[in-house]
Parts: sequence; C-alpha cells; structure tokens
Amino acid sequence: MISADHLAFDKNHIWHPYTSLTTPLPCYPVKSAEGVFLELEDGRKLVDGMSSWWACIHGYNVPQINDALRDQLTRTAHVMFGGITHQPAIDLCRRLTNITPQGLDRVFLCDSGSVSVEVALKMALQYWQSRQERRSRFLTIRHGYHGDTFGAMSVCDPEGGMHSLYSGFLSEQLFAPAPANGFDRQWHEDDITPLHNLLEENRQDVAAVILEPIVQGAGGMRIYSPRYLQRVRELCSHYTVLLIADEIATGFGRTGKLFACEHADISPDIMCLGKALTGGYMTLAATLTTKHVAETICSGRPGVFMHGPTFMGNPLACSAANASIEMLLSSDWQKKVLDIEEQLRSELEPCRDLTSVADVRVLGAIGVIECVEPVNVARMQRKFVDRGVWIRPFGKLVYIMPPYIIKADQLGLLTHTIHSVLQKGI
Repeated sequence: MISADHLAFDKNHIWHPYTSLTTPLPCYPVKSAEGVFLELEDGRKLVDGMSSWWACIHGYNVPQINDALRDQLTRTAHVMFGGITHQPAIDLCRRLTNITPQGLDRVFLCDSGSVSVEVALKMALQYWQSRQERRSRFLTIRHGYHGDTFGAMSVCDPEGGMHSLYSGFLSEQLFAPAPANGFDRQWHEDDITPLHNLLEENRQDVAAVILEPIVQGAGGMRIYSPRYLQRVRELCSHYTVLLIADEIATGFGRTGKLFACEHADISPDIMCLGKALTGGYMTLAATLTTKHVAETICSGRPGVFMHGPTFMGNPLACSAANASIEMLLSSDWQKKVLDIEEQLRSELEPCRDLTSVADVRVLGAIGVIECVEPVNVARMQRKFVDRGVWIRPFGKLVYIMPPYIIKADQLGLLTHTIHSVLQKGI
C-alpha cells in the first residue's frame, strides 16, 4: 500500500504529464494491472478504456510477452547498437519490413514516438542535402500532433495544439487546413486544394509532407477521408516531395487495418511507428524508409545518417515487440477490432442527442465524443473512476481506445458510463 507520505511526495515533487506541479490533477495510485483491469491501491478495479495511451493493445500482464522478456533477461538486457547487433533486433526489423506498406525495407530503431518523428524529419532534410538541394521546411495539416520534442512540435498544430506556447521558438513550417471530408463522406476535390496550392508555391523549399494517416490523434481525434491521403501521395509524387506517415497512434490494427495507410492503399517514403509496437511494455519506436531514401542519404556528406540514441535497438524492448507482433498477427485481431467498432457505433451514437455533445466519431477501436465546451477533467475523471472505468478526457474530447481483448460487457460499461456522465452534465 502506498503510504500517505509517499502520495504527498508524489503530489509535491513528481511532475506528471500535462498538469500543474502546484495545482496538479488528481493521480490515482495503481497497485497492479491484469487483462483490461487496473487495480487501484484501495482495491477498486477499473476497466481500462485508454490502453495506457493506446499502447497496451493486448491488455496487461500478458504471459507471452512476460515469457519473452524473462528469456531475454537471461541473455542480455542491453548492449549498445553501435558496432553491435543481436537476434531480437534482426527479427524485429525483418517483421516490420514484411508487414508495413511496400517499399519500406530500411529500419532505424529508436526509443520513443517523438524521437521517431525527429528521425524522420532529419532523414528528409539529409536526403535533400545529399541531393545538393537545401530544402528546409515541412508541410503538414492543422490539428496534427507528432510529439513533444522540438522538431516534432514544429509540425504540430501551431495555434489550437498544445505547443502554441513555443511557437516563437520553433522552426516555422507550412500548414494546410485539416481535411474536412469525413472517413465515409462523399469526396470533394476542393478539400485538397489548399495543400495542393502550398505545394505548388513552395515546391523548391518543402522537404516532406508529414501527417497522421486517416486519424489525427491528440490534436483533435479527427477522422478523415482515405481519398485525401491518396491525393496527398499523388501530389508528393508529382512534386517530388517526400511523404512521412506518422503511424505511431494508428499502427498495429487500431483503425481496423494493420496500418492506417492501407485504408488508402498508399505507401509513404518514411513511416514512424511506436506506442503499440511493444504491446505497451517498453518504450521503443522505429522509423522505416525506402532503399532509395536510405541510399541517397548515405551518398552525400558525411556518408552516414547522423543520429544514434543510446538505447537504440534495446534487446529487451525488441523481444517485447517481437512477442507482441507475433501475438497480434496470430490472432483474429481484425474481427476483434470490427466487433469493437460495431459496438462503439451502436452504444456511443445516443450521445449525439445530448446538448453537450457536438459530434460522435468512430473508426476501428477508436471512439470519440467531442463536446461543445471543454470538460472539467478532474471532476469528470473522478466520476468515471467512481463508476469503475478508466477514461482520460482532454480539451473537449472524451474518447476511448480500449485493448483489443476487451469483452462486450466491459466495453459496454465504458460506453454507457460515458453517456451517463455526459447526460448528467458533469
């Protein structure tokens, strides 16, 4: 049991994400986690609707991943990746090149989603330097989110996002309006016109277009038309601009496809992976690119790619990722995600009739309620916990991304609790 003294130390000295250190949001002490449940220190069990920020797709305390980690611990927990390689990394990179969109057969392992974006941006810049062209800007779409490090922040939404505070210090990038066409709405070509115009006007300066395919995550949980992504791919090819797909949140089945790019049947020049890569066990990310991009980078000065994280290719993390991917591919994950999607559509739709709700969006194992006004996070989360669920709202959004192993009654508790709490105007 965590003592009151320890909890007081946590409150006064430990800075949790996206909260004040002086007046922090409440923290709920977790004792253990099993399956889809988080057990609090006071004995309450909560159905987890967040997959721990979308990473724990198999739930918690997974025997197959536990066994993989135990086995790897008897060999080595970590070795530097400079001048050394090992079987877990080789197996992981082979798996990734086999399952990602065609042509992505060069893999750079790193240690977090934000870092994978930094790597992708640096790859694009170094690619053009090797071609004797100085292209220094990136084009993206508003409402995007790509991480909290400096390069990643520069391609996040500059006004409505969480990084507007740093706007005067970040590299200035180009931003097109976010796609307006929904996932299954009729396509209108004028949706792509602003991005097309920016590419036309800045074609000599744009190193790459970067976006989250199909689903924009923490920047607004927006879901857009696959045709938009197809048109972006076509325009990048036409203007000879690289395309970076940030699949950190959408990869490994979350949208109903193994990777969201598959909804549009396109392959990017660079792809970022993270979050669910290890099943939520350890921090690990990967940036994949094509033979052409890799060889071009290495053809110029200094002849190498200038990046090397200390924990790059960590054997424990690679072993967890191998076990997680094997579990996913050997399971009937498509049906599980489709069943979650159908239940989310059915049980979240009544929220649309509430006066406090502006929109309801669902795709794969993603359910989003957009409210008319920002929610009181602390008060709403307390109500959720009191009802036996773990849901972490932000801004105007109340959303869930549950583990794929969730059962219908457990998912029903999440959806009905959301409706009940919103209905009561909390």
